[in-house]
Amino acid sequence: MAVTHVESTAEHAPAARTGSPAPGRRGRSLPVRLLPYLLVAPTVLGTAYLLVYPLIRNLIISFQKFGIAQLIRGGADFVGFDNYRQILSDDMFWGVVLRTFVFTAINVSLIMVLATLIALLIGALGKKMRLAVMGGLVVAWAIPVIAATTVFQWLFQSQLGVVNWALVALGFEQYDGYAWFANGTSTFAIVVVLIVWQSVPFAALTLYAAMTTVPKELHESAQIDGAGGVKTFRLITFPILRPMFGLILCLEIIWVFKCFVQIWAISQGGPGNATLTLPVYAYQVAQSLNRYDLGAAISMVTVVILGVALLAYFRQMFKEEGEL
Repeated sequence: MAVTHVESTAEHAPAARTGSPAPGRRGRSLPVRLLPYLLVAPTVLGTAYLLVYPLIRNLIISFQKFGIAQLIRGGADFVGFDNYRQILSDDMFWGVVLRTFVFTAINVSLIMVLATLIALLIGALGKKMRLAVMGGLVVAWAIPVIAATTVFQWLFQSQLGVVNWALVALGFEQYDGYAWFANGTSTFAIVVVLIVWQSVPFAALTLYAAMTTVPKELHESAQIDGAGGVKTFRLITFPILRPMFGLILCLEIIWVFKCFVQIWAISQGGPGNATLTLPVYAYQVAQSLNRYDLGAAISMVTVVILGVALLAYFRQMFKEEGEL
């Protein structure tokens, strides 16, 4: 019996040494390898449905004749580049493009300058004041866009607005009952202030977090050498954090360039097209004229302009990093 037991063990020993998985383990190996992909699949599918599909659908509509009739009955015909030819030959479209670039440049410049100054201020404050300022920034950032826009409408209301009341109390009688939203320049300025106010908290907090990673020894060495605050920032802080500044700049360009809700809620592009930017113009053409094909074409041109501008910036930034 002992010999039989030894022979049986010897027969099964090679199979054990080969390390071949048991049948049950072999069945579980494939799902284990697929588990990471299964975990991220809902996010990927949701992103594709919410972003990729609308973009592709919008691109298709921009090459079709798509009005209210096609929206109801279906059966839109392809017209090639006719929609693009129509909008690119319209002088109003190019005026809106120029206004959008000016609008974006003003907003992004103010956001980056103010965010940088606030980030430096936070770093120079004591612990309690730093927490207070950061808490205020978080609260301002957390306010919903529509709520903040409504507050600004109340502030600049002609009869009961706080701004007119404060200006009259300071002796500026000409602002008694002044209609801010009836003037194109003042409406443009109010929209700029609103967007800057909503954008600065994110940029300032992000830049402050990045500034905390700069070694203090470098700043101390600069102070010993007699460098002031401006020179220290220009020669030490900014070069080290150049990629972060570039990232924030790109995000703010995207945010401002495609800004729609604030403009539409306050002025709908008016008065006199003073605040008419590309996203608002695309919506007006699509909804007011029921020309969804032209609206889609304007939207695609907006995406292309924004993409080209960002690619040019990234190319320049990578070129400068290569030289460094």
